[in-house]
Amino acid sequence: MRINLTITSILGATAIILGAFGAHALKEKLGSEALKSFETGVRYQMYHVIVLLFVNTYTGFSSKIKNTISWLFFIGILFFSGSIYAISAGGINPKLIWFITPLGGLLFIVGWVLMLLNINKIK
Repeated sequence: MRINLTITSILGATAIILGAFGAHALKEKLGSEALKSFETGVRYQMYHVIVLLFVNTYTGFSSKIKNTISWLFFIGILFFSGSIYAISAGGINPKLIWFITPLGGLLFIVGWVLMLLNINKIK
């Protein structure tokens, strides 16, 4: 679980850094819609960092479930938030990576459903 918490910590720190970067450095450079999208990426990254802290410290989950949920969320953050950052601040044409954002969202959903199923598992 150490690697999961290490990655979670890095993702938490980068969410704060990117949030500050968006609020200060990008505020004048991006239009309001692009800035709003960027902030959505930061928000979803931080939401999932907080959940990852719960997942990896909750004693009711097996190591296998902790790892599976963690990797679903890690890749979900990379795809969902990362693609939003690339489009809104990186100038990447959305038509080139249109499928990556919803794929990241799907990974989030699968992680949440897996968590739900394992929280309610009859032991």
